[in-house]
Amino acid sequence: MMRRFFTLSLLLVTAISVSAATPKISVKHVEPLSWWVGMNMPLQLMVNGEAISQCDVKILPEGQGVSVSATHKADSPNYLFVDIAIENDAVAGEYILRFTNGKRKYDYKYTIAERREGSRERLSFTNADFVYLIMPDRFANGNPENDSTKYTAEKVMRSNPGRRHGGDLQGMIDHLDYIADLGATAIWSTPLLLDNENGASYHGYSCSDYYMIDPRFGTNALFKEYVEECHKRDLKVIMDIVPNHSSTSHWWYKDQPFEDWTHKWDSYTQSNWTFSTNMDFNASKSDLYQMESGWFDRSMADMNLDNPYLLRYFQQWAIWWIEYSNLDGFRVDTYPYNEKMPMSEWCQAVMEEYPNFNIVGEVWTSSIPQLAYWQGGNYNKDGFNSNLKSIMDFPLHDALRSAMCESGDCGWGQGMTRVYDVVSHDFVYHDLSNMMIMAANHDTDRIADVCEGDLRRMKIVHTLLCTMRGMPQMLYGDELMFRSTDRSKGHPTLRVDFPGGWAEDSVNLFDRAQHEGDMKELFDYTRHLMNWRKTKEVIHSGKTLHFIDRDNTYAFFRYNEESVVFVYINNSNDTKRVPWSRYSEISAGLGEGRDVISGETVNMNDMSVEPMSALIVEFTR
Repeated sequence: MMRRFFTLSLLLVTAISVSAATPKISVKHVEPLSWWVGMNMPLQLMVNGEAISQCDVKILPEGQGVSVSATHKADSPNYLFVDIAIENDAVAGEYILRFTNGKRKYDYKYTIAERREGSRERLSFTNADFVYLIMPDRFANGNPENDSTKYTAEKVMRSNPGRRHGGDLQGMIDHLDYIADLGATAIWSTPLLLDNENGASYHGYSCSDYYMIDPRFGTNALFKEYVEECHKRDLKVIMDIVPNHSSTSHWWYKDQPFEDWTHKWDSYTQSNWTFSTNMDFNASKSDLYQMESGWFDRSMADMNLDNPYLLRYFQQWAIWWIEYSNLDGFRVDTYPYNEKMPMSEWCQAVMEEYPNFNIVGEVWTSSIPQLAYWQGGNYNKDGFNSNLKSIMDFPLHDALRSAMCESGDCGWGQGMTRVYDVVSHDFVYHDLSNMMIMAANHDTDRIADVCEGDLRRMKIVHTLLCTMRGMPQMLYGDELMFRSTDRSKGHPTLRVDFPGGWAEDSVNLFDRAQHEGDMKELFDYTRHLMNWRKTKEVIHSGKTLHFIDRDNTYAFFRYNEESVVFVYINNSNDTKRVPWSRYSEISAGLGEGRDVISGETVNMNDMSVEPMSALIVEFTR
């Protein structure tokens, strides 16, 4: 009897020992969230869970063209990178990722779907588009119930310009007709992904989860619906993304897969923000390293794209959002602060998946040669090719804004000569059609503030946006002369709420019937030009011929074989007679033209332009 009891006790102890040595399997995250048959990019899953690296993994059912081809351990035992082979004729559907560690197993459902028909050949934004920039938190509150959530740190406080105000995806959807009627053909919104910082999280540039729409904006499904609603109105959708840095509130921050997943310093070190170090033959390696590896802000962990697993993660993340939501383009924040060679590979991977896709990078510099360096295909002396299709034209932005502060008689090189000088450097750029031009965005002073609320100057600005080469972009509300509430307090006060976007607003400026005075005149003028521009191939892709004058005027022609558009800007305080004969190399034989604003026929040999105003005339050859 004693021997039998001892045997049973030994078996029990052995069972307990086996159980203790075989920990329970948990899977917290699997990213990408899903995938598709027929993709160019090979699938590599990042799996996160306690001690998950101890597990073997296979995919079920077998024999369907989907299998595990390799697994890779990270520095942290709580990560496993799993390569999934998907044959071109694989069966789409729901699969099981089976994790095992000895006698335990854990099944995780994973979807491999069919691709949307024509997905690879999707078109993107081009110079035929006019881009409307929205800051979602400040645009419209379509669902007050999600203003604050128990899952997010910062709560709504509309009275504070630096806090969340409650704008969301539903609010954007509710006012798409306003944007389409204005004449925009594409929407760029600042980031919509989760930003779970304790303060100033409304801007979205400190991502806490790359696969999750911030619940205060909505859900992944609602974002997909937003894209669908935009497409119904012939509006393209450009997603704003930030591979350079993530939030320190990201779920991976305290337990990173690899030691070099983010850049680490002995003490907090910011970037030196000198991205000329990327192309400067004389720059020190230490300056380049600090530029790339220094942090943008204390709450923004600088990502290390030299880590191949992180690079693959970001490539797949970008492709996942395109395929999942049917996107039309990307805007990449703080582009030159990333490691440049991995980012070139990132762009290449996206373009190989979607050959017609467009990506515009924020390269904030007033240096034309430095800006040109970052556009894909540029003839750089060091042989570097960014594979970045489009760049933002900050030199033109700076010149235009400076010119608007210099009315009347100007010194040499001032006023409209500044704009002429920037355009005279167009020979530096590889592809003028892929330049995004703007007078303001969410990070700059409102253009109406720069113009001091002067309707005449605002009309000049919008005339230039609608007629110059490149892809124009306008910040929400600039069509209505929105101004900052207090310029001394920085960015939060220029990111004003759109009146009418909240139920308690006393004025609704989404309703054209409520526009009055200068606001109404500017809106009508801008709307007319933006809608006129939609069908003007000569503006989209025509060449430019411009003429130098030193009297604070600027004359240029956009032309092709069929059409000519003449633009004359009088930024002075005097009435100017258009010197038509001076332009004889292109004007000879044009005959009468049509004033684009009034619709009237005009004789250019007897035309004068009032102070602080613009003239746009179109001709048929």
